[in-house]
Formats: sequence, structure tokens, C-alpha cells
Amino acid sequence: MTSLVDRLGRAVHCLQFADGLNPAQWAVLRYLDRANRYSRTPTAISEYLGTTRGTVSQTIKALEAKGMIGRETNGRDRRAVLLKLTREGKAALENDPLHCVASVAGMLGDELDEASRFLDRVVDCLQAGNGSLGFGMCADCTHFCRNGFGAEAHRCGLTGDPLSVADSTKICVNYDAPAAP
Repeated sequence: MTSLVDRLGRAVHCLQFADGLNPAQWAVLRYLDRANRYSRTPTAISEYLGTTRGTVSQTIKALEAKGMIGRETNGRDRRAVLLKLTREGKAALENDPLHCVASVAGMLGDELDEASRFLDRVVDCLQAGNGSLGFGMCADCTHFCRNGFGAEAHRCGLTGDPLSVADSTKICVNYDAPAAP
């Protein structure tokens, strides 16, 4: 299995030298597209991608220079910066070179769900083993409070902030996995 994962990783890595971007830049764009508002910081990107803050910093500078991401001030902490995709960054993701991998994987049908769950568990174990933060889907988090909050559909139990339906489908740096049954 490890040999197959390594081969797949190498093949995917090579695909990502496309449209004037490199694999690290594509990874940051994809991450920002999937991350909720608590998770769009350089530190969270570094944790999620398992890379150094220096690498992420250089990647962010390059993407800013290309007009694909922008910065905004964090409403809670004026010293902190939040990153966001620009229109150009979103347009680049429409031509993501990994769409072809998703198409091939999609042909697996039910096997894809099983393989995805397995690989997700492997990543979780590896991250836990090296002390990395565990990221997960907002709606699956123990902090997630579902429904009944007026105009906003949901609420984060950790921060008390309202969460839209769209927010609940994003990954979060504050994710706390439910206890195993």
C-alpha cells in the first residue's frame, strides 16, 4: 500500500506544474477554497499541509503577486491576517489539474467512499502521531450546534458565532472529533 500511495503522490505532484503554478501554490488555493473563516490563516495552512511556515509564507507572497489571493484583517484580532481567494484564484481552481484525478476516482463508484474513509483514517493517525492539529468538517465537529438560530442556520459552540449552511461544509482548524462509539 505504501508503495502505491507514494506512486500516486508522485504522479499527482507532476500534474500540478500547470498554468504557471507549482504544487505548493495549488495546495494553498485548494485549502483556502475548503477552509472556513477560522482556518484561513498562514499558520493553519502550514498545519494542514504539513509544511513549514516559511514555505507557506513564500507561497502566499507568490500567490498575492499573481493576484490569486488577498489579505483581510481578522475581526476578532486586528493583528491577525485572514487570507481569501480572489476572483482570479477562484478562476484558477476551475482549471485545477487534479480534476482529472477526481474524474478517474469517480469511476470507482462505491469503492471510492470506502477508499476515502480509509485514507482519511490513515491521515488522521499520521497527524495525531506527529502532534499535528486534526482538521475536519465543521458539521462533524463536537462544537457544531445544529439549527434553530434565526437567520443563520447553525452556531459554533466554541466561539458562539453563527454558521451558515455553507460554513458548515468547510474544514476547520478548531475541529474536535466526536468520541468513538
